[in-house]
Amino acid sequence: MDQSLVFDLELINKYDYAGPRYTSYPTAPQFHEKFGEDEYRAAALKSNESGRPLSLYFHIPFCDTVCFYCACNKIATKDRGLNQPYLDRLYREIEMQGELFDNSRTVDQLHWGGGTPTFISHEQMAELMQVTGKHFKLAGDDTGEYSIEIDPREAIADTIKLLRDVGFNRMSLGVQDFEEKVQKAVNRIQSEQSTFEVLQATKDNGFRSVSIDLVYGLPFQSVESFARTLDRVIDVGPDRLSIFNYAHLPHVFKPQRRINEDELPAPQEKLEILQMTIDHLTSAGYVYIGMDHFARPDDELAVAQREGTLYRNFQGYSTHANCDLVAMGVTSISMVGPTYSQNMRGLEEYYERIDADRLPVFRGFELNQDDLIRRDVITKLICNFVLDFAVVEQAWGINFNDYFGQDLVKLEGMAEDGLLEMDDRGIRVLPRGRLLIRNICMAFDAYLPPASQQKNFSKVI
Repeated sequence: MDQSLVFDLELINKYDYAGPRYTSYPTAPQFHEKFGEDEYRAAALKSNESGRPLSLYFHIPFCDTVCFYCACNKIATKDRGLNQPYLDRLYREIEMQGELFDNSRTVDQLHWGGGTPTFISHEQMAELMQVTGKHFKLAGDDTGEYSIEIDPREAIADTIKLLRDVGFNRMSLGVQDFEEKVQKAVNRIQSEQSTFEVLQATKDNGFRSVSIDLVYGLPFQSVESFARTLDRVIDVGPDRLSIFNYAHLPHVFKPQRRINEDELPAPQEKLEILQMTIDHLTSAGYVYIGMDHFARPDDELAVAQREGTLYRNFQGYSTHANCDLVAMGVTSISMVGPTYSQNMRGLEEYYERIDADRLPVFRGFELNQDDLIRRDVITKLICNFVLDFAVVEQAWGINFNDYFGQDLVKLEGMAEDGLLEMDDRGIRVLPRGRLLIRNICMAFDAYLPPASQQKNFSKVI
């Protein structure tokens, strides 16, 4: 498989409009409160018939300080005393969730996100994994994909050793930018030394994969400044990099109101930063996985993409496609059977539900047959950049051209522009179209609102 990438400025300017990121299909705006705890319980029990392995996600919402660019659900606080009351409720949710799923179903994938997962103490980290193992069947042989998001300011070498000892084998390090002026503007002061000490500790303790997160489009960034950060990161050789586009949506995310819009790079310079990033990473031997992610050619994500088995869910890209995702903690989103479900967003509401011995699900969505077919199509495109019509037809008992006739018409202009090739056998996304994969997927989205109503989506670039 050709995993090359072409930055075509003319095409990017033409297609750089807002749209979903497709961590799910249908996307979160379709979730509704008629789907609640009872519906989730029924879906969970029904899923046991499949015997599929499980993927677990735990949300730790606390952060020591708020990063102004952040769009995550978090609680900025200095009070570490908040940890135990939250964990006590989380343990009760783990117990209630564990009662729904057969213990024969192995946990192939596990992820701690936030917030800042390492905001909790070492003892609490070990206890959380111990409680999880009491109610779910954890993989004891290091074959699972067990990952955690790390803020290097909240970790030391002993932290990394502990995380490896309790079962984590993959890690994501938040960096964003090393330039002091940028860090001050977004309220995230983080030294290179602390970051690279944590990275070295992951190597010393045998972590199988380490990813570094960067963000472009932040205040005071320029091509030259971001190149300095990028070169420092490339020098230490992470397995993967996530280069996220900063989407300035202050009407949606309150912390972003503290960012001075006049200090953001102009749209043209932002595109030049992206082009430089692609050139640097390509020269360093990384390949573009998609949706802001790059990896070394021998990384398991790159291998899975070449083999056509890459998968994507709320936790990002994965090699474990056939799992039911059970998400726990405030605001977390599960994907069990043909359903999505989201927990209470507020801490008080979450506590109230748990204290009443109720699962904290407050909304969700049950997919119909059309949703499942379209999700399959979008997932194949966004993960592997290739769609074989015959594979979809065999899986779902449809004639692809008849079923998606109107949607395929939407792709004709993209084919003429060189984003993709399309014939009676399938679709192949070309190197010029890979940065614009969200646009291609949008052609198959039956729920997509008119462009004028997409203000809560970020631009694709």
